[in-house]
Amino acid sequence: MLGVAAFAWLYFVGGSGEPSTELTTPPLAAATTTAPTSASGGQAVIDPAQSVASFEIDEILRDSPNRVVGTTSELAGQIQVDTADLISVHFSQIIINARTFETDSDRRDRAIRSPVILNSGSDEFELVTFDVTSVDGLSGEVVMGDTIEFTVTGNLSIKGTTSSVTFQVAGTFFDESTIEGSAEATVLREDFGIGIPSVPGVADVSEEVLIRLEFVATSV
Repeated sequence: MLGVAAFAWLYFVGGSGEPSTELTTPPLAAATTTAPTSASGGQAVIDPAQSVASFEIDEILRDSPNRVVGTTSELAGQIQVDTADLISVHFSQIIINARTFETDSDRRDRAIRSPVILNSGSDEFELVTFDVTSVDGLSGEVVMGDTIEFTVTGNLSIKGTTSSVTFQVAGTFFDESTIEGSAEATVLREDFGIGIPSVPGVADVSEEVLIRLEFVATSV
């Protein structure tokens, strides 16, 4: 009976999942490499219509292994890169609206938005942000059509807690105006104060969470 009451409370406090405001593209930050800080190269903005942010976490659901996948296209960010000199890359802050994550269950979505998990039903913690501090593995000139692999390290903020996280990134320049790629990192729930409520049928929720971005960025 207690578990049912707890789940009902989570459902109530999770809210509707509607964003409080439309995301806007954040400005470019300072240089994230040791290259000169002068602005050069083209700016490419993440296209939310062609991009997805997601998380994946494992659990036991009604005695069977289950992987929970949550996705949203409510994300924003931009990159400035000179294809003749990749080391001069600049990133803006990357923003994800955590309130709009959707899984295969509306009840789970509401629980995720509750104070116990992401607390994204609260305006204060609606957004997840990533501020780049360093980029490694980029140098030289890019050849159109080639895929480049590198790492991006920065400060990831979730639910009011910030921790340094490194993403593995792969990006392809299809032409001078379009970059398509992916970025992923594994984080620990405890590093961000993400709890798991006691609800019927759910057990052994993983401590590790995979965060992934599949993005298309186009020139502005």
